[in-house]
Amino acid sequence: MEGEIETFVKVWLTSTICLCYCYYISSKIPKGFLRFISISPILYLFITLPLNLSSIHLAGPTIFFLVWLSSFKLILFSFNQPPLFPLPNTVFHFISIASLPINPQQNPTTTLPSKKPNPPLVFLKVVTLVAIICCYQYREHMHPHLILVLYCCHMYLGIELVLALTAAPVRTVFGFEIEPQFNEPYLSTSLQDFWGRRWNLTVTRTLRPTVYNPVRHVVSSYVGTTYATSIATLATFGVSGLMHEVIYYYLARAYPTWEVTWFFVLHGVCTSVEVAVKKIVLRRGWRLHRAVSGLITVAFLAVTGNWLFFPQLIRNGVDRKAIGEYEVIMDFVKDKLRAITFVFNL
Repeated sequence: MEGEIETFVKVWLTSTICLCYCYYISSKIPKGFLRFISISPILYLFITLPLNLSSIHLAGPTIFFLVWLSSFKLILFSFNQPPLFPLPNTVFHFISIASLPINPQQNPTTTLPSKKPNPPLVFLKVVTLVAIICCYQYREHMHPHLILVLYCCHMYLGIELVLALTAAPVRTVFGFEIEPQFNEPYLSTSLQDFWGRRWNLTVTRTLRPTVYNPVRHVVSSYVGTTYATSIATLATFGVSGLMHEVIYYYLARAYPTWEVTWFFVLHGVCTSVEVAVKKIVLRRGWRLHRAVSGLITVAFLAVTGNWLFFPQLIRNGVDRKAIGEYEVIMDFVKDKLRAITFVFNL
C-alpha cells in the first residue's frame, strides 16, 4: 500500500509539473494547431501516467481526471475555449481547474445554480455507502440482481462523494463558484433529464464543447438542424462509450469487448428518439406523471446497465478487487494509527 501511495504522489506531481508547462509556455503560443502541438506531449503523458497505478481506488479517479477530463480541457484550451480560457490569474487556479472535476461558473444565468453541500444529505449518503460496503461480506448469499443493485448505488454514491471531496477544498481555498457536479440523478424523469441535467454534469459540460457542438455545427449545413441534433447526440454518446472503454482497460488491463460502448450508443439512440417523441406528445398535451416516468427511466437504466455496463467489470474481477481493497485500506489505516499512538506514548 505504501508503494502504491508513493507512486500515486509521483503521478500527480508529474501531472502538476506538466500543467505548469501548459500555463507558462503553451499559453504564450498562439491558439490553434500550434498550441495543440505544444501540449501533445502532455496529453501523451496523461494517457500513460495512470498505467503505473494498480489500486482501483487510486487509479480510478486518476484515470478519470487525467485521461478524460484534463485531456479534453487542454484540447479546449488549445483553441481558447472554457474552462481554462480566459487564462486563470494564477497557476494554482489553472492547475485546479485543469486537473480536478470542477468548472467555475461562467454564466450563472444560463446554468444550474451552484448548490452548497447539504450536511444531513451528505451524511446520509456516506452512511449508505458504508452500509453497502459492509453488505459485501454477505454477497455470497445474495441474489445476483441484488448485488447489481448494490453496485449501481455504490457507483453513484462513490463517484458523487469523490467529486464533492475534490471540489470542496478548491471552493474553500480559492472561493470558486463551482457549477454543480451532480443533481440528484435518482429524481430523473427521462433519459434526457438524466444524462443532460442530472448525471455527472462535469462530463456533460466537457463533451458538449468538444463533441456535441462541433458535430452539430458541421452536420447542420448538410442535413438540417433537427437531424444534426440527433447525429450530434449519437456522436457524444459514442465518444462517452469509447472513453469508458479506455477507463475499463486501465482498470481491468483486458482488451475491450465494446459492451459499454454499445450501452452508450443504445442510450444515445433512445435519448434521440425520446426527444423526438416528446415534441409530438407534448404538442398534443400528453404527459406522464413524474412518478411513472421516473420509475420507467430508472428501470431502463438498471436493465441496460445489468446487460451492457457491468458485465465487463464483473467478468474481469474488477468488482472483487475493488471490494478486497477496502480491507487492505482499513489494515493500512490501523497500522498507521498504531504507529502514531506508539510515538505519542513515548
